[in-house]
Amino acid sequence: NDELIDNLKKVDYLRTPNVEKAFRAVDRGHYYLEEHQETAYCDMAWKQGNLHISAACIYAEVAERLMIQPGQSFLNVGSGTGYLSTVVGNLLGPFGINHGIELHLDVVEYAKSKLKEYLTLYCEDEDIIDFCHPIFVHGNCFRINSNGRHYDRIYVGASCPEEYFDFFKQLLRINGYLIMPFNDKLVRIQRTSENNWECEEMLDVAFLALIPPTEEDNNLPPIQMPGYKPHSLRNLCRRTVRKALGNNILNKIKELELPPTLKSYLCYNRKTNKDRIRTISGGSDLGRNYADQDNQVITNR
Repeated sequence: NDELIDNLKKVDYLRTPNVEKAFRAVDRGHYYLEEHQETAYCDMAWKQGNLHISAACIYAEVAERLMIQPGQSFLNVGSGTGYLSTVVGNLLGPFGINHGIELHLDVVEYAKSKLKEYLTLYCEDEDIIDFCHPIFVHGNCFRINSNGRHYDRIYVGASCPEEYFDFFKQLLRINGYLIMPFNDKLVRIQRTSENNWECEEMLDVAFLALIPPTEEDNNLPPIQMPGYKPHSLRNLCRRTVRKALGNNILNKIKELELPPTLKSYLCYNRKTNKDRIRTISGGSDLGRNYADQDNQVITNR
């Protein structure tokens, strides 16, 4: 995974430290089926049945051009395995909103299982409390209630049919950014006011098209995306205390009389939590709250 990220930096797809760190924190191979691991770290798209992951360079460029900030709201249309949503969760921080919508129920279940494994195998408690947990919704994206929640950042992972071009624009907040494939181009759209948008072309791309709603879908009520549940005061206090303790440990390491190379190594691994594998029996309340929520399938069929 680190070699893939290094290569994306060399060719200028990854340009900012926070986005690079978010991609290093999530092992791309974790989201591939076991029998397809040999291609997991190639910069190419992968599809097996309903499972799909875009090329790493596409996700990197999307994350850079969306300019995601902590505390913002993000919608991933065609969220697939949940890989990109998990990367973005490391950019949004604990007070953001991280939603994905996926047409195929088996893929939603796969994404939820991969998220649980990620939190269990690769995250320390301090990572969990700084992570914006994705919530995956099952249903056709064109049934999202456009008069409901609006988002700061939206990514559409399949080509948008021309007749639905304006649909996703309506889901954007003012000053928000939307990136989606349209007419063989990856385009970025900014909503500048209530009725005005600016559009620019980014890359030439080839994506499968989004599936329009069926007649049966049209007879169903609109999809209401999940609401925001504020953290409890207890969890906010716990996060503050743990962050302070983490900073104190870093400061203590810096004060130790150690060889500069070793000190630098310890500080780097403390900050990035690189090469972490462990089993969590409990975890933080923030992690457990979201794990409980993940046990419930949000379906809109």
